[in-house]
Amino acid sequence: MAQVWTEIKEVFPRTEAEFPLQFSATIDPSLVAVLERARRQLYSETEAFILEESAQIVLDFSWERLNAGTWRDVNKEWRQAYSYGCLFKVASLCREQPCEARACDAIRTCDMALLMGAAIMNNILQTLVEILQQKIRKRHSDESSHAEECIVKKQREDCVPVPEVSRENAVPRTSCPSLEGFRSGFLTLQKPVILQGIIDHWPAFKHHKWSTEYLRAVAGCRTVPIEVGSRYTDEEWSQKLLTVNQFIDHYILRKVDGSSVGYLAQHQLFDQVPELKDDICIPDYCCLGDGEEDDITINAWFGPAGTVSPLHQDPQHNFLAQVVGRKYLRLYSPEDTEKLYPHQSQLLHNTSQVDVESPDVARFPEFVKARYQECVLHPGDVLFIPAQHWHYVRALDLSFSVSFWWS
Repeated sequence: MAQVWTEIKEVFPRTEAEFPLQFSATIDPSLVAVLERARRQLYSETEAFILEESAQIVLDFSWERLNAGTWRDVNKEWRQAYSYGCLFKVASLCREQPCEARACDAIRTCDMALLMGAAIMNNILQTLVEILQQKIRKRHSDESSHAEECIVKKQREDCVPVPEVSRENAVPRTSCPSLEGFRSGFLTLQKPVILQGIIDHWPAFKHHKWSTEYLRAVAGCRTVPIEVGSRYTDEEWSQKLLTVNQFIDHYILRKVDGSSVGYLAQHQLFDQVPELKDDICIPDYCCLGDGEEDDITINAWFGPAGTVSPLHQDPQHNFLAQVVGRKYLRLYSPEDTEKLYPHQSQLLHNTSQVDVESPDVARFPEFVKARYQECVLHPGDVLFIPAQHWHYVRALDLSFSVSFWWS
């Protein structure tokens, strides 16, 4: 860790005058004054704890504004102010040749900015977190191998039942169709299909084979949002922030009851951890959409066997790529929406009230009349889910999937 501050200083502007701090009247003048004081402290011989105090004032003040109302109503400048607070805190944690614990705290601070703040100074916090992560990343092959053995053993113990997929209800499969073949045979007709052989070239299957060991190596110290609960419609469902290592240790390795299932599901993981994004590729078929590549939303889904996504629909097309483990899915046409009994609330209007694999027929009598398709996705399979198609998902094993939402 001896050289970390030397490398981090190189990322900052050379002089205080070159360090940008420009806010409109939206930001309280008193907070701007604290930000300017922190900037002076950064470029002086001020002790680290004094700079940290200034940074914490900015963080506390801006955090209140970030949580004062709905997220979409938060002014971007307040998110930028929060990021500046994180930036100054990272500098305070690292400027006196930090121990590994302080470096980990600095990484967590960067992640909080990446999750809650807005990009500042050419995304400087992403650059800093990459430097810090390289400094503390260590590979303990013996410990990792033991952890992998524990996970394999736990998977055998869990033994989630695999549904039998009937031939008449099975989602069709096809291997590497041409762009025009996919368009005419499935996209235009809005027909689900499993595409095979289109992601076998991903580094996630070859050079950087995805596993919990690999995830620990590239992202173990990174802070990410975790969904806690077997499904998001349950009353006990909640979200918390954990490092990837904490998530694996608590929700993958430990024996937990069904209500304590944890699931990593978020679209920012690939932006936070570029190494993982380099291991995947956007399917070529997305070029048939109306938007640009930057409009495609890429989501990560990582969790233990038994995790369920209730029957729901999304407004965009989805390519669900299975990388690790297996998943059972059931799909329903938008034409059968009334038979699926969507929630009446605006928040859950795209989610069915029915427990797909154990329906309450007395409450939802029309549900049994809805026709469906089903499948078990294996590593290397990519399921095309047309926009508005209802789909239910249950992980049969420890599972890592990637979805691509496109229009």
